[in-house]
This record gives sequence, C-alpha cells and structure tokens, in this order.
Amino acid sequence: MGGDGFAADASLIRAEANQQNFCEGPAALPADLRGRAVEEYLAVLDDAAFGAASPAEPKRVSPVDPASRYTSAHGGQVQFWYATNYLIDVENAVIVDVEASTAVRQAEVTAAKRMIERSADRHGLWPRKLIADTGYGSADMLAWLVHERGIEPHVPVFDKSARADGAFDRSSFRFDRDQDHYTCPAGSSGGSAEPATWTMSGRTQMGSSATAPASSIATPARSSRNAAPAPTLAR
Repeated sequence: MGGDGFAADASLIRAEANQQNFCEGPAALPADLRGRAVEEYLAVLDDAAFGAASPAEPKRVSPVDPASRYTSAHGGQVQFWYATNYLIDVENAVIVDVEASTAVRQAEVTAAKRMIERSADRHGLWPRKLIADTGYGSADMLAWLVHERGIEPHVPVFDKSARADGAFDRSSFRFDRDQDHYTCPAGSSGGSAEPATWTMSGRTQMGSSATAPASSIATPARSSRNAAPAPTLAR
C-alpha cells in the first residue's frame, strides 16, 4: 500500500425507516420508545459523528431509527439516511478504513479525521496529501490537516464570501501584509480620504467623507463589521 495520498468520501445508505412516519424534532419522540435502534441513538447523542455533529437539531426524526437523518442530499426523494465514510489509498485504489456516521457534512468531516488517525495508529500510514470534495473544505478541516497533521489538502475551499446585496465581496479588497489590513476597493491610501480598512484583529475602520458612499456599499446598514483574515496554508 502506498500511503502517500489518501482520498475521503461518503456514500448515503438508506435507513430502514418510512419517510412518512416521523416526529417533529427529537423533543417530540415518545417517552416510551424502546428497541435496539433507540438504544443506539441514545448511546451516540454526544458523538461528534452522530448526535453532536451539528448544534442544529433535525426537524424530523424517525421513531423507528432516530439516529438516521431526514435529507434529500442524495439528489432524489427525501428519506432517512446514514453515511458510510471511506478512506482510500489513491495509488492502489484500496479502501484503508470505513466509518459510519449520520448524514450531515460535519459528521462526515469528523469521520474523515478519525479514519486518518486510525490508519496511522493501526497501519503506520500517514498520508502526505488528502483528496476530497468541497464538503471537506471548511476552515476547521483545512486547519486540522495543515497545522495539526502536516497533510497537504487537495480540497476545494468552502467559500461563502460572495455577496448578493450589491456590496463588495472579499475578493474585491486588497490585503497589505506589512500593514496588516484590508483596503476597500473604492478607498485611497493617500490624501484626506481615509479608506475603510479591515484589520487582522477583525474590526472595520470606516472611511471619512470622501469614501462614505463606498463605505456604505462595502458595509450596508452597518457602521462596522467583522472580517476574517485571508487564510494562509503553509506547511
């Protein structure tokens, strides 16, 4: 087995639960529910790959299989699903590890982390790179790969910076690494006009009268806003 490059992905597995039989959230589950599936659900409520995968509670829960997730992520009819997560050695197309999780993106990311760590503990395999789709491109996952595990991510970044309200998006701003700030594209660094700048500390400094219209476009209906620094992924 090569071990130089791994790929992570997940497949949805349909639960044995009728999509038309559900409760409106976990709180609506009957108190007298019994059975193996219910015991397993209670056992993984605090597991990051299941009940604790997301702070948002599922809107619909199956009384037959409460740990499954009601979703249409498969691209078809809404059903109750689980996810089977795979870690694959790219060079030899061999499945290195498998882990089950609930069918939400955060749980699949947690499963990928666990499989990478488990392959190192059990098989002594530590990949140089990880290949995955956008679902694994969150800042938390990328930081874990690069800074905590020294793994090169070949993962499209999860980018939500685009704006649909007429404001400038993040790509419109210039970042001055020496001065440690972003500059509004309609601003100027010289003269009496002070542009709106985003510092690395995260606070916005609004411009003076010459840039007021542009500043209001950059930050509509707000006098200040938080801005994340440009991500730097270095090994």
